[in-house]
Amino acid sequence: MSESSSPEITEAAPRVGLRQWIDDRFPFSSLWSAHLTEYYAPKNLNFWYYFGSLAIFVLAIQIVSGIFLAMHYKPDSALAFGSVELIMRDVDWGWLIRYIHSTGASAFFIVIYMHIFRGFLYGSYRRPRELVWIVGCLIFLALMAEAFFGYLLPWGQMSFWGAQVIVNLFSAIPGIGPDLALWIRGDYVVGDATLNRFYAFHIVAIPLLLVAIVGAHIIALHQVGSNNPDGIEIKANKDERGNPRDGITFHPYYTVHDLFGVSVFLMVFCAVLFFAPTFGGYFLEHNNFMPADPLKTPPHIAPVWYFTPFYSMLRATTSNSVHIWMVVLGAAALRGAWRARRRPLRAALLAAGTAWLLWALATLDAKFWGVVVMGGAVLSLFALPWLDRSAVKSMRYRPRWHLALLLGFVCAFVVLGWFGISPPSPMGYWISVSCTFVYFGFFWLMPWWSRLGRCRPVPERLVYRPH
Repeated sequence: MSESSSPEITEAAPRVGLRQWIDDRFPFSSLWSAHLTEYYAPKNLNFWYYFGSLAIFVLAIQIVSGIFLAMHYKPDSALAFGSVELIMRDVDWGWLIRYIHSTGASAFFIVIYMHIFRGFLYGSYRRPRELVWIVGCLIFLALMAEAFFGYLLPWGQMSFWGAQVIVNLFSAIPGIGPDLALWIRGDYVVGDATLNRFYAFHIVAIPLLLVAIVGAHIIALHQVGSNNPDGIEIKANKDERGNPRDGITFHPYYTVHDLFGVSVFLMVFCAVLFFAPTFGGYFLEHNNFMPADPLKTPPHIAPVWYFTPFYSMLRATTSNSVHIWMVVLGAAALRGAWRARRRPLRAALLAAGTAWLLWALATLDAKFWGVVVMGGAVLSLFALPWLDRSAVKSMRYRPRWHLALLLGFVCAFVVLGWFGISPPSPMGYWISVSCTFVYFGFFWLMPWWSRLGRCRPVPERLVYRPH
């Protein structure tokens, strides 16, 4: 074959540039496009949507500050408190790092609580975002575990006795309780073994889990798209290019938008950090500036403020409140049996099950039911997507009294938090019992009350006012 007739062999022009070199080995550009430049978010997101990005920002603050604290902290019961004092007094900028971490813990829960409230307000747990909500609840559980394990590490009076009280609660679980409490402590008392395992969970296990769940939360969110104040699915109305008509790309619009929220947050955060880092004893308790003494119990033991609503429910669960629960459950069961009277087998099973439950309520230790109530308060969040039966998602188009119920629920939660941090009193006990019933009633009566009332028509397009 002659040289002229041989097929011409040409080499492709070499690809140049660092970005292309990375893309050949890692899908950086496709990830950037899928989650930022080509991810369309509703264009009417308001103030309440700052808190999602703020949660990621505070998580980064906590991880970075925690790494620097771990460089100087000693997870030893004889040295832990002294190492914290060393960080505060002798390490360069150690006081700032410690206060960033302690203030950041409270800021994290404030941001998360506001983020959860936005979900309640606009129905962000409704279809097709059930999985987004469930993964978010898992983040909340992991965050509570992270805060609990980290609470013991300063080895102060309140840290030691708070951990002692919470761990002892597990011993109230029938059958496995004592062994479970022993396994958590690693010893028969809260001591060096407990501190070491709590340290390992706080700096390694839970942060890794938390970062993984946050990643899953973002991926699940971007799969179905962000909710909006109107509760309208923007993917249902697309232009000729397949892009939502009521959406805008997340980057650069919402990245700049969220930078403004981060700037305001940093101003408030720094104001607290430099002028009131203990926040009057709410962010850092005064008793925690004294070393742990197993022989001296503080006059009033209470957890940090972000746990106090659930702690208040625990304290409110006594034999008296258990009897009230028995009456409420018995009345509900009688109503159900009466409605099922035409089905004798179903009515008999309902009556037998109720009788067994009431017997269990009456015979088991009230401390165990306190643990059940405290855990049920968190687990109720997981059931929310299936409890809400309203015809619309957003509170904007529901009856006004639905919003009033939500605000009443929030007020009950705040009141529980206040009485959880206050010394026990008869008035506080009965108010806490009442607010506990309001809390659970909001959730478990939702299939009934969410269908009542007349909803206003939901517009076909987003209601958007440029600003």
